[in-house]
Amino acid sequence: MADHVITTNLADDSEAARILQAQRRRHIIGATIRYGILFAVGLIMLYPLIWLVGASFKTNSEIFAGPGFIPDSPTIAGYVQGWQTSTPYTFGRFFWNTFLIVIPKIIGTAISCTAVAYGFARFDFPGKKILFASLIATLLLPNVVTRIPQYLLFRDLGWLDSFLPLWVPSAFAGDAFFVFMLVQFLRAIPRDMEEAARVDGASTWQVLVFIVVPLLTPALISVCLFQFMWTMNDFLGPLIYISSVDKFPVSLALKLSIDTTEAFEWNRILAMSVLTILPALTVFFVAQKYFIEGISAGGVKG
Repeated sequence: MADHVITTNLADDSEAARILQAQRRRHIIGATIRYGILFAVGLIMLYPLIWLVGASFKTNSEIFAGPGFIPDSPTIAGYVQGWQTSTPYTFGRFFWNTFLIVIPKIIGTAISCTAVAYGFARFDFPGKKILFASLIATLLLPNVVTRIPQYLLFRDLGWLDSFLPLWVPSAFAGDAFFVFMLVQFLRAIPRDMEEAARVDGASTWQVLVFIVVPLLTPALISVCLFQFMWTMNDFLGPLIYISSVDKFPVSLALKLSIDTTEAFEWNRILAMSVLTILPALTVFFVAQKYFIEGISAGGVKG
C-alpha cells in the first residue's frame, strides 16, 4: 500500500514538473515573439534616424548609392564644411541665436503658466469658468488663423526682424496647452500643505514658490521639455518674423545649404541635421524620468 502511494506521488510530481516545464516553455516562446515584434517595429521607426547619422559620414555621391547606413569610407567632411556654411557666419552663431530664443521662452513659459494655472486651480473669482473655457477654446484654433493678426501687431510694435515675437507671447501664458496641463496636475495635489503654510502666515506668493512649485517639479520639467523641443523644431515662426541671416536660428540655417541653382550638398545638410537634433535628444533622455512622471500624473484628477 505504501509503495503504491509513493508511486502515485512520484507520478503526480512528474506530471506537475512536465506541466510547469511546458508553461515555462510557452512563456519563453511568447516573450521571444513579443520582444521580436517590438524590436522589429522599433527598428523600423528608428531606422530613418540611424540612416541619418550614418549618411552624415558619407560622401555626397555615396549617400544614394544604397539604403545601408554604414559608410564605406567614413568622412567628417560634411560636418566641417556644413559648420562653415555659405555665409560669413558659422553654425555656432545659429545655435547661439536658437538658444537666445529657447531660453527666454522656456523661462517665460514656466513662470507665467505656473502663475495662471495656480490661479485657475486654487482660487474662485467671477468669470472663472468663462475665462477657463475661453483659454481651452484657444487650443482648437489652428496657428494659421492667428498668424496674420500677430504679424500685424508685432509690425506695429516694431518687433519684426527680432527675437521678441518668438518668445514674448509665451512670457504671458500664451501657450494654453501648458496652462491646462499644469491645472490638471494641480488638481491632483492635496491642499493640506498649502493650508498649513497659510495658517503659519505665508502669503499666496510664498505658498506658490515654496510649497506648490516643488510639488510641480515633474510637470514643470515636462512643460520645459515640450517647449524646448517645439521651439527647436519651429521653422514657420522664425521664417515669418526674422529676415536677417545673422539672426537665423538653426531651423532656418539648415535651408542655407539648399541652393536651387546648384546640386545639393546632402552630406552637409544631413550632418547639420544631426547636430540640430542632438540637443533635443540629449535633453529628452536626461529628463525622461520626470517627463513620463509629469505626463502620467498630469492626466489624473484627484
